[in-house]
Amino acid sequence: MRRFLRPGHDPVRERLKRDLFQFNKTVEHGFPHQPSALGYSPFLHLMAIGTRSGAIKLYGAPGVEFMGLHEENNTVMQIHFIPDQCQLVTLLDDNSLHLWSLKQHSGASELREEHRFTLKGPPGSPPSATQITAVLPHSSREVLYLGTESGSIFVVELPSFRVLEDRTITSEAVLQRVPEDYCNRRSCELVEALREHPKNPDQILIGYSRGLIVLWDLQNNKVTHHFLGSQQLENLYWQRDGSKFISCHYDGSYTQWPVSSDNRQPEPLENVVPYGPFPCKAISKIYWQTTKNGLPYIIFQGGMPRASYGDRHSISVVHGSQQTAFDFTSRVIDFFIIFSSEPTAEFDDPSAMVVLAEEELVVIDLKSAGWPAVHPPYLASLHCSAITCSHHVSNIPLKLWERIISAGSKQNVHYSNMPWPIDGGTNIAPDPPQRDLLLTGHEDGTVRFWDASGVCLHLLYKLSTVRVFLTDADPNDNMNTLGEDEWPPLRKVGTFDPYSDDPRLGIQKIYLCKYSGYLAVAGTAGQVLVMELNDEDAEHVVDHAEADLLQDQEGYRWKGHEKLKTRDGPVRFEAGFQPFVLVQCQPPAVVTSLALHSEWKLVAFGTSHGFGLFDHQQKRLVFVKCTLHPSDQLALEGPLSRVKSLKKSLRQSFRRIRRSRVSSRKRRGGGGNASEVQEANAKFDQDALQEMELAPVQRKIEARSAEDSFTGFVRTLYFADTFLRDSSRHCPSLWAGTNGGTVYAFCLRVPPAERRMDEPVRAEQAKEIQLMHRAPVVGILVLDGRSTPLPEPLEVAHDLSKSPDMQGSHQLLVVSEEQFKVFTLPKVSSKLKLKLTALEGCRVRKVTVANFGSCKTDDYSENDLAVLTNLGDIQIISLPFLKLQIRYPCIRKEDVSGIASCVFTKYGQGFYLISPSEFERFSLSTKWLVEPRCIVDVPE
Repeated sequence: MRRFLRPGHDPVRERLKRDLFQFNKTVEHGFPHQPSALGYSPFLHLMAIGTRSGAIKLYGAPGVEFMGLHEENNTVMQIHFIPDQCQLVTLLDDNSLHLWSLKQHSGASELREEHRFTLKGPPGSPPSATQITAVLPHSSREVLYLGTESGSIFVVELPSFRVLEDRTITSEAVLQRVPEDYCNRRSCELVEALREHPKNPDQILIGYSRGLIVLWDLQNNKVTHHFLGSQQLENLYWQRDGSKFISCHYDGSYTQWPVSSDNRQPEPLENVVPYGPFPCKAISKIYWQTTKNGLPYIIFQGGMPRASYGDRHSISVVHGSQQTAFDFTSRVIDFFIIFSSEPTAEFDDPSAMVVLAEEELVVIDLKSAGWPAVHPPYLASLHCSAITCSHHVSNIPLKLWERIISAGSKQNVHYSNMPWPIDGGTNIAPDPPQRDLLLTGHEDGTVRFWDASGVCLHLLYKLSTVRVFLTDADPNDNMNTLGEDEWPPLRKVGTFDPYSDDPRLGIQKIYLCKYSGYLAVAGTAGQVLVMELNDEDAEHVVDHAEADLLQDQEGYRWKGHEKLKTRDGPVRFEAGFQPFVLVQCQPPAVVTSLALHSEWKLVAFGTSHGFGLFDHQQKRLVFVKCTLHPSDQLALEGPLSRVKSLKKSLRQSFRRIRRSRVSSRKRRGGGGNASEVQEANAKFDQDALQEMELAPVQRKIEARSAEDSFTGFVRTLYFADTFLRDSSRHCPSLWAGTNGGTVYAFCLRVPPAERRMDEPVRAEQAKEIQLMHRAPVVGILVLDGRSTPLPEPLEVAHDLSKSPDMQGSHQLLVVSEEQFKVFTLPKVSSKLKLKLTALEGCRVRKVTVANFGSCKTDDYSENDLAVLTNLGDIQIISLPFLKLQIRYPCIRKEDVSGIASCVFTKYGQGFYLISPSEFERFSLSTKWLVEPRCIVDVPE
C-alpha cells in the first residue's frame, strides 16, 4: 500500500486537518452598503432592509439576523411583510416580485426565497401597463394588490403569484364614478398609494399621482367615495379608527379627509403647509398617530422650504406645541413608526421612530422628553469617518473590559435608556466563549472600540486624538445649538460625518496591550501617541519628543505635508485612554509599522525613512535608524504630495527591463554578431512588455534592485527575548523588516525594575540580514526551544501562557512577500524555506500566528500561520516545518481594498471590509465560529 500513497500524504494528518480547519463566511457586521428599501412587521417585530445589490437583511432582537440575496443582483425597491405571517414580498427594479419565507431547519430559522414572478401585460401593451408602483398585501393573507404606472390595479394570489384577471381594477372602472369635469382635466395616471381600510378589509383606498383618491369596494367592484385633490399626491395614511385619512403632496402640504358613512361628496377638513408660505419640498410620507391625551403625533418626511433648506434630509415630529425637524446626515431612504399593534387598542400611542438613512440607522425615542436617539445594538455606521486601519485583540481581561465600557457609558449619556424596540425572534446562539475587541482607526483621528465577541458588532467606546493637536475646528463647537425662535426647528441627528478637519489626523497603526492597558496609536503625519487608561477626566501636559529619522543626512528634502501643530500647556481629556507622550517622526511621513512592549515600557515605530525606539517610562528616545536608500527620492514625496510622478515610475520600469536585459546578455556570454544581439533585444522588449501586461498574475520571482523605490519602507517591527549574540545568554531585542528585504536586529539592554528610572535603555545593532530576492519583509517571528512562538509581553506574568523554552535553540522565521524562511539563532544560518508559487504571481499580504483547536477533543491544539495573499486566498502553513496545510479562496483578487483591510484574530477568525461600511467575518477554525443562530416563532 505504501508505494501507492502520494509523497507526504499522511492519512492521520489529513483526518486531523479536518478536525482543525474549516472555512466559513459567518456574518456581516456594520451597515448595509447602499440601502434602498425598508420594511417592518408589527406582528413579528422584525425589520427588513434591501440594498441596491439585491441583498435583503432581516433584524430583530440583538443576535437575530437573516440574510438573503436575489440572484438578479437588482435594486430592491420595496419590501412588504405579509400580515400575520413569517413571509415577505420584495419588489426589484426589474419589476419582479419575490416571496421570502422564514422556515425552521435543524432547530433554527432560515430565510428562503419561495417564488418569483414578473407581471406581464396583454400582447402589444406598453411596459408602463405592468410597471408596478405600489404593493398592498391584503390582511386576508391570500392576495396582493399591485398598482401600476398605467393606473390599473392587478390582483395576484399568494403564494402562487397567479394573476386573478377577473378582479383587476382598471382606471376606466374608477373614472365612471368621478365627476366628468375632473376626468377631463386629469387622468388617473400612475397608482401612488394603496391602503387597506383599518376596520373594513373589503375597502381599499387608491391614490393616483395627479391627486385623485378613491375608496374602492372590493365586494361590489365599485367606487364608494372619491376625493378630488388639487395637488400631486405623494402618499396616504389611514387614521386608526378609519374615520379619516391623510394625504401628503408634492407642494409640501398635507390634507385631512373625512370618510362618511353616507355617499356625500367629502370636503377636506384641513389643508396644512407646515413650513409655508414659501414654496416647499414634497412631503413624501406621513403618519397621524393618536394618543390617550388627545393630542396626535403628526410625523412627516420632507416639506422643508425649497430655497433655504432644500438640501436638508428631514423628518418632522409634531405633538401639540412640540415640534422638531430631525436633520439627518444623509438622504432618508424610508422610515416607520413603532406603535401599539393590538387590534383591540383604542390609540396608537407611538413609542419609537426608526429611520433608514443612506449611511446609517437612527432610532428616536418618542416616549421620553426631548425625543432622544436610541443607541443601536447593531447596524453600526462603521464608516461614520472612513476606516483607515484595524486591530483585533482576543480574550480581553474582565477588568480592562469593564473599564472600557465605563468610559464609553460616560460618552453615551445623551442617548435614551429605552430598550431596543425591534425585538422580534429569539437568539439561540451559544454565548461567546471570550471577550474580543476590534479597534478601528479613522480618517478623522478617532479610534473606535467595538465588542466583536458575538454576532452584533457593538460600539463600546470612542477615543479621539484631535485634542492633542491644533486644528481648524474647535472641539467645543456644538453643531446642534439652535436659538429658541429658530424656524424650521432643525436638530441634527446621526453620527455619519465623512469630513475630516485635517487628513493628517488619520490613524494608520494601533497596538493595544490588554494586560497593562497601554495603547499606542500612530498617524498619517508621523505622530505616535502612547496612552494609558484613566477612569476619570483629567487635565495634563502631553510630553513631546522628536525622532529625526534622516539623522541630518545631507541632500534629502521632504516634499510632503508638514507635521501637525500641538497644543501648548495642559489639555483636558475625558475618562478613557489619555495620551501622556507624543513622539513626532521627522520627516512627518505616514507611520508604517508599530510595536509596543509594555513590560519593557518601549514603543517602536517605523516610516518609509527608518525606524526608532522610544522609552515611554523615561520619556526618552533610545535610538533611530535611517533605512533610506541614497537613490530613493520617491520616499520623500509623502502620500499627500500632489504628484506621484508617473514619468518616474515608467522610467523605473524601463530601467528594470534594461538591467534585466544586460544581466541576461551577460549570462549568455555576450557573444554573437550585432544582428543577433539586435534580434535578441527586440524579442526581449516584446517579452518584457508582455510580462508587464500579465502582471501580477504571472510574475517571475527574481532579485529586485536596491535602487527600487521605497526599499527603506519599514514594514514590520517585532520585540523578542532571544539569543542574538551567543547561545548561552538571551537578551531583549528589536527586529525590523523593510520593503527592500532587509532585516535589522538590535540588542537591547533594559535596566532591572529597581533601577529602571535611573539607567537609560541601551541599544546596539547586532545583525543585518539581506534576503537575496529583496522582497518586502511582512512578518518576523521567533520560535522557542519547543518551536512555539514566543508569548506576548506580560502573558506569562498573568499565567495565560507557559514560559518560553530558553534551553533549546531558538529559530527566526522571516516572512517576505514571496517566501517563508527559517534561520537558526544566534548564528542566523538558513535552515528551511518555503517559496510561494512563482507562476501564479502569489504574494503574501498579511500573516499572523493563529491557534487552532480540534473540534473533536479539547486536549489538542496547534499554532499555525494564517496567510492572506494578493490573490485573496488564505493559506494555512504549519509551524515550524512550513508545510502548506490547506488553501481557501476568500476575497476576490480584484478587491484590493478588501485584501488591504483584512485582519486575523489569534484563534483563526478574520475580518475584512466588503464595502466602506461593512466587515465580512470569516472563520478558518472548526472550533471558533461566531454566526447568527436564531428562531422566529409565529406569535399566538
